[in-house]
Amino acid sequence: MALANVAIVGGDTLLARELETVFSERAPEVALLKTGFEQEERNARLARDEEVEVVLAFDEAILEATRVVILAGTGETSRKAHRFVTRRRPHPAIIDLTYALEEEAAARLRAPLAEPAETAGEPGDLFVIAHPAAVVLAAFFRRLAARHAVRRWLVHVFEPASERGKVGVEELQQQTVHLLSFRALPKRVFDEQLSFNLLARYGSDAPHSLQSIEARLERHLATLLARANLIPMPSLRLIQAPVFHGHSFSVWVEFDQPPEVAALAASLASDLIEVRSAEEEPPTNVGVAGQSGMTVGLIEIDRNDPRSAWFWIVADNHRMTAENTVRLAQTILAGEGGR
Repeated sequence: MALANVAIVGGDTLLARELETVFSERAPEVALLKTGFEQEERNARLARDEEVEVVLAFDEAILEATRVVILAGTGETSRKAHRFVTRRRPHPAIIDLTYALEEEAAARLRAPLAEPAETAGEPGDLFVIAHPAAVVLAAFFRRLAARHAVRRWLVHVFEPASERGKVGVEELQQQTVHLLSFRALPKRVFDEQLSFNLLARYGSDAPHSLQSIEARLERHLATLLARANLIPMPSLRLIQAPVFHGHSFSVWVEFDQPPEVAALAASLASDLIEVRSAEEEPPTNVGVAGQSGMTVGLIEIDRNDPRSAWFWIVADNHRMTAENTVRLAQTILAGEGGR
């Protein structure tokens, strides 16, 4: 069995697949192994003849040769992996993508694509990757505020079903099929009809509330902005959209002085941010699937307030998380960050 520099716990999830793609593109030198604790669940899926990734049991042999452990499964498997890994002294660095460990005293929130350069080398052995929408907004505002004085801003974030993992995507798909065939809708994840609908709140029996996810997004964004000495925080509302993949953002910004669209576009354009002009097609969440960074379009001055402007932003949520994770893992493996 090949051992790994990086082990992914939860190796058959949507996030794990995206991580595998990004590692192969950005860090092909890294030995990667997809692992998990969910053997009984995988055996059940195999018994139903479903397509399953090859995932090895996360054991002492794998841990022995692993320098970074990425938690990309469920909260339960992340906590189990954390206990398993930290029995060893010293233990590999842990990168949590599930938020299960963000309340641990040693946990540090990270988002390499939206952080000041001096953050890269700060020590630690337990990292939580920020919510992908927080990363997008922090990176967007960092570019904008560098050249324009901002008074206030407001954001509507449209969350895709894939942020709830495979079960969220499957429930949206099943709801759509059942709705069109006049059958009862499955509601295990959202406890509401999401298909052909927008949700400001999940049903009361949903395993996670949209309010708690919104609070995490705000908390992560506040941390990232404070780390870069950026103010103000935006007013923010998270809305569950009936889409499978990709975040969309409607952003309103009020400036000290009336802005010009060309100047706003120029301030945002960078390796991370693609800016589309009024002559180009507006970006869509479907159009950015599998693409790096974010795309900004429909930059327009507010018709009722010449000091304000609207922005439409889209980004692949899993790609954003994976690229921040791979960037952090490379830093740890290079010895520039970590313990």
